Amino acid sequence: MAAVGRATVRAVKGRAKLIPQRAALVLTQAAVGRIKLLLADNPDKTGLRVGVKTRGCNGLTYTLDYAKEKQKFDEEVTQDGVKIFIDSKAQLTLLGTEMDFQESKLASEFVFNNPNIKGTCGCGESFNV
Repeated sequence: MAAVGRATVRAVKGRAKLIPQRAALVLTQAAVGRIKLLLADNPDKTGLRVGVKTRGCNGLTYTLDYAKEKQKFDEEVTQDGVKIFIDSKAQLTLLGTEMDFQESKLASEFVFNNPNIKGTCGCGESFNV
């Protein structure tokens, strides 16, 4: 599978923990819009898969890939017409997380605002829970 792109992780401090009402992951409208654009360019894909792998100086990092279908143990989040499949290994690290998409003059990336994170590395790519 081809990677969708880069993602940044931010520990959320001073904010109440997000408590998911219906979904393990909540998408901002910016994230929904970007995912729709990505999927429009890849009509054979039905959504994005969020995973986690051991990498970086702080232990874990999120991965984003295109997905054709839900895998056996994936959690499926559907919001505003887009589907996110959460790999079973990433489910506990994502509970209560908000997925955003941010653009600046220097970067465009998905950002995971995660209240469960205990620490992140200096560049924001890896985290620990």
